[in-house]
Amino acid sequence: MTMLSRRTLLGSSAGLAVSASLPAVGVAARTRPDLFIGTGGDGHTFPGATMPFGMVQLSPDTDTTRWETCSGYHKSDTSILGFSHTHLSGTGIGDMLDVLVVPTRGPVRLEGGPRDNPDAGYRQRFSNEVAEPGYYAVTLESGVRAELTVTERTGIQRHRFPAGPAHILIDMSHLVMEGPNQRPYIDDAALTLEADGSITGTRRVFRWAKGRRIFFAMQLSRKPDRVEFFGDGDAPAGSTGVKGNRVKAVLHYADAGSAPIVIRTGISTVDLNGAKANLAAEAKHWDFDRYARAARTAWARELDLMTFEGGTQAQRTVASSALYHASIGPTLFSDVDGRYIGLDRQVHSVPKGEAAYSAYSLWDTYRAFHPLQTLIRPARTREFVGDLIRQTQQSPFGPPVWPLQGVETGTMIGWHAVPVLAEARAKGVPGDYAAAWGGVKKRSFDWSTPNLDNSIGVQPYDELGYAPADRIFESVSKTLEYAYDDYAGACIADAAGDAAGAARLRKRSGNWRNVFDVKTGFARARLADGRWAEPFAPNGIAHSKKWRDYTESNSWQATFLNQHDIPGLIAAMGGDAAFEAKLDGLFNASSELPADAPPDISGLVGQYAHGNEPSHHVAYMYAYCGAPWKTQAMVRRLLTEMYHDRPDGIIGNDDCGQMSAWYLLSALGFYPVDPVSAVYVLGSPLFDRAVVRVGGGRRLVVEARGNAPDRPYVQAVRWNGRPWTKSWIAHADLAKGGTLSFDMGATPNKAFGSAPGDRPGRR
Repeated sequence: MTMLSRRTLLGSSAGLAVSASLPAVGVAARTRPDLFIGTGGDGHTFPGATMPFGMVQLSPDTDTTRWETCSGYHKSDTSILGFSHTHLSGTGIGDMLDVLVVPTRGPVRLEGGPRDNPDAGYRQRFSNEVAEPGYYAVTLESGVRAELTVTERTGIQRHRFPAGPAHILIDMSHLVMEGPNQRPYIDDAALTLEADGSITGTRRVFRWAKGRRIFFAMQLSRKPDRVEFFGDGDAPAGSTGVKGNRVKAVLHYADAGSAPIVIRTGISTVDLNGAKANLAAEAKHWDFDRYARAARTAWARELDLMTFEGGTQAQRTVASSALYHASIGPTLFSDVDGRYIGLDRQVHSVPKGEAAYSAYSLWDTYRAFHPLQTLIRPARTREFVGDLIRQTQQSPFGPPVWPLQGVETGTMIGWHAVPVLAEARAKGVPGDYAAAWGGVKKRSFDWSTPNLDNSIGVQPYDELGYAPADRIFESVSKTLEYAYDDYAGACIADAAGDAAGAARLRKRSGNWRNVFDVKTGFARARLADGRWAEPFAPNGIAHSKKWRDYTESNSWQATFLNQHDIPGLIAAMGGDAAFEAKLDGLFNASSELPADAPPDISGLVGQYAHGNEPSHHVAYMYAYCGAPWKTQAMVRRLLTEMYHDRPDGIIGNDDCGQMSAWYLLSALGFYPVDPVSAVYVLGSPLFDRAVVRVGGGRRLVVEARGNAPDRPYVQAVRWNGRPWTKSWIAHADLAKGGTLSFDMGATPNKAFGSAPGDRPGRR
């Protein structure tokens, strides 16, 4: 059996430029991000236009057939299919790509055609791409200059055609391609020419978020001379509308080049009235440049939250691009009237002043992305908290792990909304945390609660103290991550005043010990009868061909997947020296993997895998055994080797900003090994100076004196001018604002942070 993981589902020209028409916004200290970073390799990001955390992501699509194009775009592709209104950023599964618009000339073609033969379909070669926050432009081989911008809930396009006839195709059949023998992903769709000349439509999709629905309302600045509709099998369907599964419309213009054509499109997941209302509220004029300026102004505010000095130009570009990618989602999900689709598939309304969101990649983002938001966007984090509490209440499965478009996908493992809530509570973010306890308690203790892949095994985990490998797939990772969720869940029980529930979860959070083999020193699979599963190899992923024992990892990586009881893990390994040696072994081991290892295990340093989230905190664990100088050296190495200012500059999937958030926090010089503890472990700051806006008009300044590529070691630290001997610092301190100063050197100061009282986890 294979769980629903990020790759499983798919199995079945010019550089960045500045648009002359759009004046620069902001201050000189802010480095312009490169939106093409992550669009190559396996970064899975997209270069098109979106607002910070906006509902619409209007971007070009180059392919729908490969894992590399989960976002719909890959920088290596040489032709564009068209421009769709919804995209995922950095995910390992593809979906969305709703409402594809294709501006073109020549014979009408209704199929996109293959990448290796663009002339066989409506694909177009392209040149002169421009991508900046809130704006995208490209020249298509038909001669069309296409420009894209957005509001929060609408997409705005401007197409300049050469003189003569042309047409615009709306393809509602466009989406991630089905694999062999798979049921059609679309089972209901419609397009309509309304009496006022607008185009409306909908479709229901069963791709990743199974059964999600999208509605749109589209207005054009110039009325087409003729409209044709096409139904299933591309059969002509007249001039007023069409219903079916895969429907399309073609808007014909006798002289498309006589004036630019501006297209305004509002979307909604609730109903057509929602799409129309979003459009009416946010797209009230036809001035494309005005929309684009507003989008760029919004992005300027977000990108000014963190500024960096020193380092190289490439490193500053990577940092600015990382902040951009850590500002795309979760994506707005509630309409202007507050309505949204809950995880119970019912229509709900958010309280006034709040919002609903989609695309929470919680298995990834609880680790660094959400802690970053808590630090730099406490008000937005408060919105996320309220939203996740509502989702926990509404979902039949309890706390979400990967909710997308009103659907709990059950992707990955655990119920990691709980650490996000517990972290926010620990850091003083206001919220009705007690209201989430009912859902957390149900997921934790009520075996009648329905399961998706992420929670299969919770009952034997409770009864045996671990998930048995002969009954449960990915049992080791599940045991370890369920234990962390229990640790976090106890904090939610505290908020609700349920002392017994909190005590039960805290005790159960020690279940990590039941998959740690003291004899070998590794976390490994255990059978229902208590025996260790054989055969065993630390770099292996399974003890049998039936299923994997680990989630996108192996025993080397899973052994350190204990974020909440690191002192306990140190003791289980035999003390500080043994723990330090084990970490050394991880980073110095052979990087060999079995042939069937998932591609997500990437960015290897020994068996440490920076390209995937289970490893992200591990370099900081040296601080817990009194060797923070080794953290400093390794973190600096990862910052410089795993991130680059080029399309393949992210070593793995960006995972909705988690990879980017790791970079940003580590570049500042600290990282949340255990987010729920509300403590950051110090590392090695990359830049000479960074300024971080932490809310309420407060600023955190991080200085690294004497910093250089060959000077990664911390000699001393001061907080607001006073000596700081600890290798950690509390969120409560940093959130007040102040100055954190590091003195850097070429050789380690092994005394700094080494005393037991100065180590994290021993306060």
